[in-house]
Amino acid sequence: MTDTKSSSPEASGDQTPDQTPYRVLARKYRPSTFDELVGQEALVRTLANAIDRGRLAHAFILTGVRGIGKTTTARIIARALNCIGEDGKADKPTITPCGVCDACVSIAEDRHVDVLEMDAASHTGIDDVRDIIDGVKYAAVSARFKVYIIDEVHMLSRNAFNALLKTLEEPPEHVKFIFATTEIRKIPVTVLSRCQRFDLRRVESNELMTHFGNIAKQEGAELEDEALALIARAADGSVRDGLSLLDRAIAHGSDQISGAEVRAMLGLADRTGIFDLFEQVMSGDIATALLTLRGLYDGGADPVVVLQDLLDLTHWLTRLKVVPSAAEDVTVPEAERMRGGEMAGKLTMPILSRTWQMLLKGLGEVRTAPTAISAAEMILVRLAYATELPPPGDLVKRIEDAGGVQAAIQQSASPGPGGSGASGGPAAQSHISTNAVGNGNGGANAQAAPAIAAQPTQARLHLPNFEAVADLMRQQKEALLDQQLRDNVHVVHFEQGRIELRLDEMASSNLPNELGAILSNLTGERWVVSVSGEAGDETLSRQAAGRKADRQQVVENDPLVKAVMEKFPGAKIADVKDLNLTPDIPALDPDMADPDLVDFETADFDDGDFDV
Repeated sequence: MTDTKSSSPEASGDQTPDQTPYRVLARKYRPSTFDELVGQEALVRTLANAIDRGRLAHAFILTGVRGIGKTTTARIIARALNCIGEDGKADKPTITPCGVCDACVSIAEDRHVDVLEMDAASHTGIDDVRDIIDGVKYAAVSARFKVYIIDEVHMLSRNAFNALLKTLEEPPEHVKFIFATTEIRKIPVTVLSRCQRFDLRRVESNELMTHFGNIAKQEGAELEDEALALIARAADGSVRDGLSLLDRAIAHGSDQISGAEVRAMLGLADRTGIFDLFEQVMSGDIATALLTLRGLYDGGADPVVVLQDLLDLTHWLTRLKVVPSAAEDVTVPEAERMRGGEMAGKLTMPILSRTWQMLLKGLGEVRTAPTAISAAEMILVRLAYATELPPPGDLVKRIEDAGGVQAAIQQSASPGPGGSGASGGPAAQSHISTNAVGNGNGGANAQAAPAIAAQPTQARLHLPNFEAVADLMRQQKEALLDQQLRDNVHVVHFEQGRIELRLDEMASSNLPNELGAILSNLTGERWVVSVSGEAGDETLSRQAAGRKADRQQVVENDPLVKAVMEKFPGAKIADVKDLNLTPDIPALDPDMADPDLVDFETADFDDGDFDV
């Protein structure tokens, strides 16, 4: 599956530069048959079985990352559907198109009248789709099937998708649709349900290395294994991206391309330097770490890339601890695997987890900082300080073993990573004074401060009703969840630890799981949130609106309010506030209902609004 063949029209490269212009590798070695596809065995096997059994769908949708081969696969499918064989006598689709018949050649050259390809990124409107709808009525001119290939189909407008639905559901027998997209989530479910979906997977690094090595040999170039590994890693599973990088590497280097040349081309830091930098930070040797970072920067490394490499190294070391077989990855040089295994054995999971979080946060800071190298240095300093902090679990155990908080404070403080003493480093020992304030008679009468008592265990949070749950979500800044709990949820049953809800169509299907997890975390006890088919109560928003309407009705019937409204014709009540929810306010004297006690003529009111 990974062997690269050059027999296709696009892969033949025996012309001299004087006869034909240079073509980039991504075009020159574009697959023309299913056997030439790299890393898509599942797709090929499914299509082969469908063709052999005559179970071809009327519409296919191909999805995957950029450069994975979606459009190329669509063209190969079009050839497979319409190939008539070398002798021109084949009467059904084949999984191995010949590549020499009129149909295969014309499709490869993009001039077949019955295979129409449209880029939805530049043809997004309903008029473009209407042309397709009008064209499906007519039979194919010279092919077995009329094939419509729509690339980047997610770019079509909503109206265009709606116009296509009926034709897509019941197309003529002579029509096949092939869609390609990188954003499968943007495709309406009504379209997805009418298509046979294929997810093209990212190609693994070792497959890419083999593929790129074969192409390099055909191009007369030789790459070291380290150079191939760097290109495969930078391609991130994309064949086209990797071929573009290989093209650059061949143009950048000599016939013998080393890993150092590829690293310089990509602007990557030296891997040995990254390992050294990580070890220096983890050991707290800040001065040496900053010198190493500055050396990488002076050598052309981008500070953002350096932090990304540190993130990747942290992730890889974590995998080595969890999955030891990760050390057998052939795309990683042997020296790195041995050194990584030693480093992983010295670091604990809490330290690796904390390092990952700090680097991830620091990466965003470096990207937005005015001076990236300065921000990167500050991240390393912060990280070196943090390496001396004990994990929370160890800290609690240390406090318990010491006999309380005060005793733990008195026993605190090991030297920081820079050395011992007051000038040692980030975790230099601190001395905490516990002198009490005297009573005016000097130090003789000063008394020592009492020991800090351990805080009692915090009582579990009690939520008396569902409105308290919504209020808690608002306090926790869970705005979307708060809005859904008030507007889209009907409570069927509520008690501490268990809630039954009915969700309306606007509520998220994941709301029960999300709410239960947050409540369990905040209250310290297990909450079960389930969905019920019963009607339940009105939503909190409707209940609040009803209470407000009741309060307004009571206010409108109040004698004092009636007197005010009569005094100011055209005025209206804008809002009613519940005094129970405000600070204590003295009640109004009923005698003040006489409007003559207030001089309303001193101000001009025109259709005013009053808050009661």
